[in-house]
Amino acid sequence: MDTSSAPLPDGPAPGSRPLAGRTALVTGAASGIGRACAAAFAAAGARVYVVDMAAEAAEAVAEETGGIALVVDLSDPAAVDGLPDDADIVVNNAGLQHVAPVHEFPPDRFTLIQRVMVEAPFRILRRTLPQMYARGWGRVVNISSVHGLRASPYKSAYVTAKHALEGLSKTVALEGAAHGVTSNCINPGYVRTPLVENQVAAQAVAHGIGEDEVVRRIMLDRTAIKRLIEPAEVAEAALWLCSPHASYITGSSLPLDGGWTAH
Repeated sequence: MDTSSAPLPDGPAPGSRPLAGRTALVTGAASGIGRACAAAFAAAGARVYVVDMAAEAAEAVAEETGGIALVVDLSDPAAVDGLPDDADIVVNNAGLQHVAPVHEFPPDRFTLIQRVMVEAPFRILRRTLPQMYARGWGRVVNISSVHGLRASPYKSAYVTAKHALEGLSKTVALEGAAHGVTSNCINPGYVRTPLVENQVAAQAVAHGIGEDEVVRRIMLDRTAIKRLIEPAEVAEAALWLCSPHASYITGSSLPLDGGWTAH
């Protein structure tokens, strides 16, 4: 199920470059949703900072998109504070997962997940927002999750981080509105990414069933649409939130969850 080398999405039609002159910073951009976002924003005309700790993969995405690879460990506050501050668009996407009951959850792993998925977005926005305010335009797209709206057992750190990201996003929306800055979350269900593929493999071993059965019986149990979401679908939603058609949308959470939250 590895899609790390899948073709990048085509993006807007040739000649359609609505983000020409803009600069986008995308975290976790070497694979999955981040990679698809880097491609979509580059195709729309933006210069893209491809931020990831996987050096070789980040360089490859930067070469494919004409972007700039920035190899950074987002759990290192000093490294995060060294990122460029001139982005018009910030896509906070990087994340990681650990599955365990709360009473067995490793505290250091819990802290790491908050560092990468909450503190790093805060630090990035703390530095980029003043530049957006000065230009009178900015777009913040936080790749949250259905787990930013609903909880699941055994994912305390991830659910906590995504709920915190939702709060950060709404606060930025209220503070940034007067300066031409919008801030929104996208809330996908299970996306066909390396992170999810690793979970599928682990669940297959744990339950003694095939990977396809894991997807059908466990991951898609609460969704009405019985398939995984593709990274390009999330990237197109992120791109739309940066378009003129979405300029009145801020402080929102956009579920791409196949009907999960309709229950």
